[in-house]
Amino acid sequence: MKKKVAVINLGCPKNQVDSEVITGMLAKGFEITAEPSEADMIVVNTCGFIEDAKAESIDTLCEMINLKNSGAQKKVYAVGCLAQRYGEELFKEFPELDGVLGDGDLDKIPGVLESSGSERVYRKKEKQDYLYDNETPRVRFSPSFFAYVKIAEGCDNRCSYCVIPQIKGSYRSRTMESIVQEVRKLAGEGVKEIALVAQDTTRYGIDLYQAYRLPDLLRELVEIDGIQWIRLMYCYPEAVSDELIDLIATEPKICNYIDLPLQHADNAILSKMNRRNTAEEAETLIGKLREAVPGIFIRSTFITGFPGETEEQFQHLLSFVNKMKLDRIGVFAYSQEENTPAANMANQVPPEVREARKNAVMAAQTEIADQIQQQRVGQIIRVILEEQTAPDEWVGRSEGDAPEIDGQIYLKVQKKHLAGEIIQTRITEADSYDMGGEELE
Repeated sequence: MKKKVAVINLGCPKNQVDSEVITGMLAKGFEITAEPSEADMIVVNTCGFIEDAKAESIDTLCEMINLKNSGAQKKVYAVGCLAQRYGEELFKEFPELDGVLGDGDLDKIPGVLESSGSERVYRKKEKQDYLYDNETPRVRFSPSFFAYVKIAEGCDNRCSYCVIPQIKGSYRSRTMESIVQEVRKLAGEGVKEIALVAQDTTRYGIDLYQAYRLPDLLRELVEIDGIQWIRLMYCYPEAVSDELIDLIATEPKICNYIDLPLQHADNAILSKMNRRNTAEEAETLIGKLREAVPGIFIRSTFITGFPGETEEQFQHLLSFVNKMKLDRIGVFAYSQEENTPAANMANQVPPEVREARKNAVMAAQTEIADQIQQQRVGQIIRVILEEQTAPDEWVGRSEGDAPEIDGQIYLKVQKKHLAGEIIQTRITEADSYDMGGEELE
C-alpha cells in the first residue's frame, strides 16, 4: 500500500511551479493527498524572501509539527527557499523536522522520502543548477485551463535589498525547445491561458543564446493550437524592448497586460537599490507601452521606506504613482534582509514609517483604480470563465487580471459554458478592483 504525501505550497507563482513539480515526481511512488491530516508524510515548500513570507513559512512548519506531535505518525519535511536560506538553523531549531532540503535538491525529494527511516536528513547545494524541463512530471494546482510556465530560474540583477540570487543562484534559462514542448503538452491537456514566470522574464535566453530571446519564444508559443492567452509576468523595465512591445501590440494571443516591477521613482533611491533604470526612463516606457498598445493593463510593485528614504523622496514616489495612474500596483514596506547590502545601509527607516508610507501609496492607488475601473463601464471586453456560481452566473477574469493577484469579473451569461471559455462581455458596474458584466448575445 502506497504511503500518502501532502505537499503544501507557500509563496509566489514560481514556487507554485516548484510545488507542482515536486508533487509530480512524488506521484510516481506515493499517493497524493490535499489533506495533511491524512498524510503519512508532509512536504512544506517554503518561502524565504521577506519577513512576512518567512513568518508564514515558520507558522506553517509549526502547525505541521504540532499535527505530528499530536500523536499522528507523520514525517514533516521543509524544502524550498527558507530551507535553502536558513537550512542549518531550521535543522537545529526544529528537531521535530525529519528533513530539510534546499532549493537545489527538489529532484532529490522523492528519493529522500522513499528511503526515510529514523535518521533525519539535511541537504543543501551551495551551487544552484536544477531546472525542470518538459519531461519532468508535474501535477498542476491551478484550474484545468490555466498554467504557469517557468521559463528561467535564478537572478543576476543583484538588487541591494534582495536575497533571491543567494537563494536561487545565477540566472539560467530553459531551452526554447523545452518550453515549447511543455506548452504543447499543456495545450493538449486543455490549457487555454499560460502565464510566463521567472525572476526576470525579459532576460530570457541571455545565458544560453547571448541575447534576449523572449520575443522569439513568444513567436513560437503563439503558434501552438489551443493556447489563447499568454500573460507576461516579472518583466524588468530596462529589458522591455521595442520588439517586445510591438509583439504585445500585434499578436492577439499575447494579453494586453504587463507586470513591470519598478520599485521606486526617486533616482537616488533607485541607484541605492542597484536598479538599472531611472524614473524618467520608466515614465518613457509606460508612455511607449500605452501608445503602442491602447488600453494595456500595467501592473507594478513598489517598496516604501527603503534605507535613507526621506519624506521628499517618498513624495517623489507618491507623485509618480498619482501621475502614471497604473492599473494595478502592489506595495511592500521595506524588509531589512540580512546579508544584503541594503541591510547595512545607514539611516534605516523606522518600521512604522515604512508601513505608513505603504498605506499612503495604497490609499492613493485605490482612488486611481476606482477612476480607471469606472471608465471601463460600458466597454466590451474578453473574459475567461473560471467558476460557475449559479445557472446564469460565472466568475471570470479579463486580460487585465492575473489569477489571484488582480481582480475578477462577476457576470451574467446567456448560454451554457465550460470553464476556460473566453466570451465577449459588456461591463455594467465596477469598484476599485472587481467588475460586473453581462454576456453579449
